Amino acid sequence: MFVDAWDPGYGASFEAVPGGPAAPSRQQVDAEVELPAVDWRAIDVRPGVQAPDVVLLVDGVRRIDASVWTAESDGASFPGVAASYAAGVVRCDLVQGAARLAGAQVRRGLFTASPSAREVRAGTVRYPVHRVSGTGELNKLQAAVQGPLTALEVEVSGAARIDGDLLVVDGPLRSRRQLPRTLGYVKTQHSQYLDARLTAVVTGLRAGQRSPVFRLVTAWGGYSWYLRLPISSGAPWAGIVRVECSAELAESEAIALADLSLVTLPRFASTPYKDPRAPQNLIPIAGLERRLRALLGDARLLHRALTAAARGRRPLR
Repeated sequence: MFVDAWDPGYGASFEAVPGGPAAPSRQQVDAEVELPAVDWRAIDVRPGVQAPDVVLLVDGVRRIDASVWTAESDGASFPGVAASYAAGVVRCDLVQGAARLAGAQVRRGLFTASPSAREVRAGTVRYPVHRVSGTGELNKLQAAVQGPLTALEVEVSGAARIDGDLLVVDGPLRSRRQLPRTLGYVKTQHSQYLDARLTAVVTGLRAGQRSPVFRLVTAWGGYSWYLRLPISSGAPWAGIVRVECSAELAESEAIALADLSLVTLPRFASTPYKDPRAPQNLIPIAGLERRLRALLGDARLLHRALTAAARGRRPLR
């Protein structure tokens, strides 16, 4: 028996069935990008590979400040959410051994399918309308916040970039695949991309080793690989993260980024006594998340201001 290092309040570091991540992926996988499948093995740090002088880590947070309903002139009603979201980037100078916040921005919005909705002013805070398609079911509105949040992450990270840096995005790359020298960093493993024999190579990795590079053959696919961060637990998936890069790169470029990730990411790994999601929740990202949540403002005050704004103009539009 193994105990997951993550605090149970954050879920688990992988979705568990006896073999590991729960859902087999439907994506086609080309496992022979770096090595033939029959030769798959753990890969150590290659001689001569050095971490970049500057690493940028970007992340975003979002929060629903209030759920709202609009009343239309024809008697119809539409749900909506008033949301706050923020993105920021931490600049880690590995030569100087220093990290600082290189930029952060906060945005808010009213997300609804209501055709009559207009901007909400809650005191001095503005919630511009983000109109969503369809009927705007309440359970889909929270996901609608992700698009503007991703765009904001691209904006703040682009303003901080320099030649030769490495950008690490917390989570899958998705629409950020066009960014140069960029890695997607996936902490929680939800799907099985590899067959049982290749998965055994992943779960057999020692700290500081990675798997060979493979490719997800889909429209949103790209190059990917697993690596194990420093951790004391011997659980099969403990400390395992999945890293990805753009499918537009040449195979040699993707392999070079995989080698670069192996000498870069482990140095940012957190420890259990400091972080309930150690080691996967990287230290700069954890600090950035705390800072961004503080920048969102007091949720209770915003909810109160939104309630007062709604009372002042019935129906809310």
